[in-house]
Amino acid sequence: MSLSDKAYSEKRDFIRMKISAPLTATLSADQRVFEGNCLDLSGGGMRVETNENIATGTELDVEVSSDHGHNPTLKARTRVVRSISNDKGTYELGLEIVEVLK
Repeated sequence: MSLSDKAYSEKRDFIRMKISAPLTATLSADQRVFEGNCLDLSGGGMRVETNENIATGTELDVEVSSDHGHNPTLKARTRVVRSISNDKGTYELGLEIVEVLK
């Protein structure tokens, strides 16, 4: 079955899981670190809320941790594929997972 055969709501390659977890991101280019909140997560990417407006195409190393102390945390190299301003004065970033890091 191809993606075009699926109902529109099922066209994603991975199921998206809604979460609310703290995230630390490091810009690959200059090693600047900032904080955010991971809003949802899938096998191919994540949606993040942050105070930073990061340009599309920027690579970030991210670490998503759990408020419940679960280990291990998710560490991944990501690429910004979308950055939009929202009505709360923050930004929502769409991050593509390029590589899961150890």
